[in-house]
Amino acid sequence: MNNNPLLILVTIAGGMYLAWLWWGDWRAAEAGRPNPGALPGAVGAPLRACVVAAVGALVLTGAETWGELRLGLSAEQSKMTVLFGVYSLVAAVVEEVIFRGFIVVEGRGKAARLAGAVAASVVFAGLHPFLWEWDGGLRLVWTAKGLFSTGAVLAASLWFYAMRFSARLNPKGSLLPCFAAHGAKNVAVIAIKAAQGFVTGWW
Repeated sequence: MNNNPLLILVTIAGGMYLAWLWWGDWRAAEAGRPNPGALPGAVGAPLRACVVAAVGALVLTGAETWGELRLGLSAEQSKMTVLFGVYSLVAAVVEEVIFRGFIVVEGRGKAARLAGAVAASVVFAGLHPFLWEWDGGLRLVWTAKGLFSTGAVLAASLWFYAMRFSARLNPKGSLLPCFAAHGAKNVAVIAIKAAQGFVTGWW
């Protein structure tokens, strides 16, 4: 993500608009007047599903932080601004609507849905710039930190998919547990970075 504050603000505004659209579809569904063209997963979910999703994401983030410390990788973290932290929270909603909403395999059985979730999670992890850089051109960067962080994102993505499709916890397939999990993870990452001195300023 470009660190240009104006570009980040525009991206935040776009993400908030998408969240507003999803919230409108959710409200319509809750009122018994579902929108035929509603965004994916814009239905209610039990509170326990959101709690389990968030707690699981925090456990994964804790394990990731512990692993970085044990492997001596924590000093290699990227720095972020407060504005970028806000962007990461809004981006969590956008990413969930796209990956756990639109990019799913439905109607072809559990095996196909699982394979689709794994494949989409590999793409999702690969899109995070831990193993590559863009500096006038694409450059691969194979480091222990990059591999570890990419693996952590892959694990988180699989958890988000599990929360979307848990028939017992989330019978309607709502995206609310995914939002809760992704949001909890990103808040935890911001807090950890701040505690370790990697939040460098407002923008």
